Amino acid sequence: MVYFLLFRYVPMGGVVVAFKDYNMFRGIWASEWVGFDVFREMFAMPEFYRAVRNTLMLNVFSLLTFPAPIILALLLNELRIRWYKRLSQTLLYLPHFISWVIVGGLAIRLLSTNTGSINQFLVSLGLKPIPFLENELMWILTYTGAGVWHYAGWGSILYLAALTGINQELYEAADVDGASRLRKMWHITLPGIRPTIIVLFILQIGHMADIGFEQPYALKNNYVMDVAQVISTYVYTVGIQSAQFAIATAIGLFQSVIGLILLLTAEFVSRKVNNQGIF
Repeated sequence: MVYFLLFRYVPMGGVVVAFKDYNMFRGIWASEWVGFDVFREMFAMPEFYRAVRNTLMLNVFSLLTFPAPIILALLLNELRIRWYKRLSQTLLYLPHFISWVIVGGLAIRLLSTNTGSINQFLVSLGLKPIPFLENELMWILTYTGAGVWHYAGWGSILYLAALTGINQELYEAADVDGASRLRKMWHITLPGIRPTIIVLFILQIGHMADIGFEQPYALKNNYVMDVAQVISTYVYTVGIQSAQFAIATAIGLFQSVIGLILLLTAEFVSRKVNNQGIF
């Protein structure tokens, strides 16, 4: 509660900067009100639309990988050797604790066209190097794959926790009926964790307009700026590097409003289709 109060609710007071001609020497409240002029200036910037497009595009690709932690949790749940299961879980959770700065450095070392270890190996086999980080399409696939590697193991924890709440008598009854592992997984396990899947899916839909700063900033380069410049990095460029704090605040407010609309839309659709949601 203290965390959300200090870092989520108190900073909301700064939203008024988006409606002012902000002067850092006069302060937030003494700066002149300009209404929606800042938003008009924001909507007139071509780079803003490119950042919005890239944010939605990368989040759609990330949404396609939503089943990855579910599949991982199902596979881990099927392991019967305890020490091997614990070792696998530990190794799969570790990437979550690696900084994106380190991941970006690893990506350059491994995937760079001229000096990357993977491309050097391909060249030694007589094959052409693959521009993982220089070609726009390959960069998007690399970005998505790095996200799966980084988050899937940690994301599987919630599904593993949900699996523990499934009535074990259902599995025993299925064994008596001669059901295979795949049948038990399809007819018992997946329906048992469906509420968790729906809630997490709705939350991810709500983050479609939102994207973290670390991953795109660590992986982007000048060759792929047309697809790598997202809202979070654009806010950094405009707000920190260019000191246009009012426009940066307006972009952040726009992003939050769109995210809220997407969240409520996903909740409404889920209620209508499955009669389940998060509210």
